[in-house]
Amino acid sequence: MSRICPVTGKGPLTGNNRSHSLRATRRRWNVNLQKYKVNVDGKIVTVRMSARAYRTLNKTIKAEAKPEAESK
Repeated sequence: MSRICPVTGKGPLTGNNRSHSLRATRRRWNVNLQKYKVNVDGKIVTVRMSARAYRTLNKTIKAEAKPEAESK
């Protein structure tokens, strides 16, 4: 499985490990992919997305639902 978030498109970043003597060895920072159950078109689907994308998704859903609660 690829390490790419399907929602945001974020993938792994690469760089160097730096030891005390400043030797450079290649490394990579993977995306924090987690399995979440998400409602897509009325169906519950398990999706592997980044934790940041899930938090943003929840935040926008709560922001959209808030004005409806205030009007009642």
